[in-house]
Amino acid sequence: MVRLARNGDRKAFTELMSRRQAWIRNLMRRSCGDITLADDLSQQVFLQAWRSLPQLHDPGRFGSWLKRLAVNVWLQHRRRNDPTRGAEDLRDEARATDDAARIAMDLDAALAMLADDARLCVVLAYHEGVTHDEISELTGMPVGTVKSHIRRGTLRLREQLAAYTGTDSGEQDS
Repeated sequence: MVRLARNGDRKAFTELMSRRQAWIRNLMRRSCGDITLADDLSQQVFLQAWRSLPQLHDPGRFGSWLKRLAVNVWLQHRRRNDPTRGAEDLRDEARATDDAARIAMDLDAALAMLADDARLCVVLAYHEGVTHDEISELTGMPVGTVKSHIRRGTLRLREQLAAYTGTDSGEQDS
């Protein structure tokens, strides 16, 4: 199917897109926290995939290649549209104060409260099952930074979701 699409077969590409559409939309939704924006970004991913497909030399790596395109589309969008880029620590502190007032929260809302980099790393690690090294490669962040984002994001999620689990947010895993 990938070989056919790579050679310009629109029906084959449409089939590939329909097979991966929900997966890409969900990745984007969890990364950006906005359903409408996630749909727009997903469209951008598939447009870019159609244009770039001839450069994919190994059809067996289509899934990881598409994931990389999706992460790049998200990062490009963030760079273009985030006037407070670089101020994530300030946003974290403001969100932490605001979060204390919330009692009931679902996972998507909790993810949306994370800083962009932390949310992306957590989604890739836990939702997509991507390794720290792969996240580092996908995002261009050092492995240590990826681990730090995942750790801080996980702790923040535990704090925010403590009401659902009935546990103290300060508990540590064994």
